[in-house]
Amino acid sequence: MPPDRTTQKPVTAAPQLVTEGPARPAAPWGTWTVRLMILGIVLAALNLRPAITSLGALFEEVRTGLGMSGSIAGLLTAVPPLCFALFSPAVPWLSRRFGPATVVCAGMAAVAGGLLLRPFSDGTAGFLAASALALMGIAVTNVLMPVLVKRYFPDRVGSMTGLYSMALSLGTGLAAAATVPLTDALGGSWRLGLGLWATLAAVAVLPWLVVLRPLRAAERRPQTAEPGQPSVARSGAGNTALAVTPAATAPARRAASLLRSPTAWALTGYFGLQGAGGYTVMGWIPQIFRDAGVSARTAGLLLAVIMALGVPLAFAIPRLAARLRNQGPIVAVLGLCGLGGYTGLYFAPAAGAWAWALLIGVANCAFPLALTMIGMRSRTATGVVRLSAFTQSVGYLIAVPVPLLVGVLYQHSGGWGLPISLMAGLLVPQIALGVLAGRDRTIEDETGMRD
Repeated sequence: MPPDRTTQKPVTAAPQLVTEGPARPAAPWGTWTVRLMILGIVLAALNLRPAITSLGALFEEVRTGLGMSGSIAGLLTAVPPLCFALFSPAVPWLSRRFGPATVVCAGMAAVAGGLLLRPFSDGTAGFLAASALALMGIAVTNVLMPVLVKRYFPDRVGSMTGLYSMALSLGTGLAAAATVPLTDALGGSWRLGLGLWATLAAVAVLPWLVVLRPLRAAERRPQTAEPGQPSVARSGAGNTALAVTPAATAPARRAASLLRSPTAWALTGYFGLQGAGGYTVMGWIPQIFRDAGVSARTAGLLLAVIMALGVPLAFAIPRLAARLRNQGPIVAVLGLCGLGGYTGLYFAPAAGAWAWALLIGVANCAFPLALTMIGMRSRTATGVVRLSAFTQSVGYLIAVPVPLLVGVLYQHSGGWGLPISLMAGLLVPQIALGVLAGRDRTIEDETGMRD
C-alpha cells in the first residue's frame, strides 16, 4: 500500500500558514492559536447538521403546527441543498476579501441567529426565511472546512478532515437523538426543542473571535525576502510566522476553467448525489419509520444511529482514503451498503429497522469521503477553494430536487415504495461517478491551472 502522502512529516506544534497558492513550509506560530483553531473547527463542524436533523426528528409536529402539505414539506427538506447551492459560489470571493476564518466566524453567527428565530416564526414563510439564514452560515462553513485544513494544516489533511468529519457526524447524531427527549422535557413544545440548538452555534462563534487577531497579524508581517519568496517574521514570544510578499500572493496568471476538468465534474456529481441521499435521509427517514409503526422517539434514535455511525467512520475513512492512490473501492463499498439498506427498508421497514439504519449510516459516510477527495484532487490551497466551491455549489443543485421529489411521490402514491426505489436507484450513478472521481489525478493536471 502506498504511504500516506498527507502524513509523511512529523506533527509540528502548529499549523502552517500558507497564502493563496502552493503550500509552503512554515515555522510554528503560536501553540495556543493552533489549539483554538482546532477547537473552532470542531465546534463549527458540530453545528453543520443540527439545524437539519433536529427538524427531521420533529418533522410531523412542525408540519402539523405550520399546516404544511406533503409537497410543501418536501420543499422544506429541499431548502438545505438549495441554500448551499445558492451561497457556495460566493465563498471564494468572501474568503479572499475577508479571510476564511472571518467568514467561518460570521457563518456560525448566522447559524445561531437563524436557529434562534426559526422556531418562533408564525408561518411557513418566516420559518423558511429563518432556516435560510442558518443554512447560509452552514453553506459558507461547509465550503471553507477543506480550505482551512489545506491552508493551515497542509501536512495533516487526512487527520484533520477525519476530525471535523467526526465532529460533524457527532453533532448530526446528537441532534437527531436528543431533540425529541429535550422537547418532551420542555413540555412538548417543538418550538423550544428546535430553538435550543441555537446555544451550541453561539458557543462555536467564541474561539473564532479569539483567533482572528493573531491570524490577521501573522498574514501582515513585514516582508524582508525577495519578491516572490517566503519570509519569516518572529513574534515577541519567539514564534515564527510565514509571510509572502505581494508578488507571491497576487501572481498575474490566467486560471484555467474547472469546466474542462473531468475529475471536477465527476467529483461534483458524486458530491451532489450523496448530498441528495443524505438530505433525503435526514428529512424523511424518521417519517418512514413512523409510518411503519415505529414510535417518534425510536424513529429519532434510528436517525441518530444513522448519523452516529459517521463518528468513527468519518474519522477512519478520510485517513484510509488519504493512504490510497485510488478511492474507488471505498466508494463501491459505501454504495453497496446503501443499496442493501434501502432494499431492506422497502420490504421490511419496521422488522429490520436497526439493521437498515446501520447500512444506511455506513452509506452516508460518502460525505467525509467526498470532502477528503476535494482536498486530494488539487495541489494548492487556491485550487482547493475553487474546487470546493464548484463541487458544492453545482453538487447541491443536483441534490435539490430529490428531497422535494420524494415528498411529491409520497403524497401522490400514498406510500414509501416509490420514494425508496428512487433513493436506491440514485446510488448506481453515485458509485460510477465516485469511482471516476477517486482516480489519482489533480485538477491542475487536467486544466493547466497554475496558482
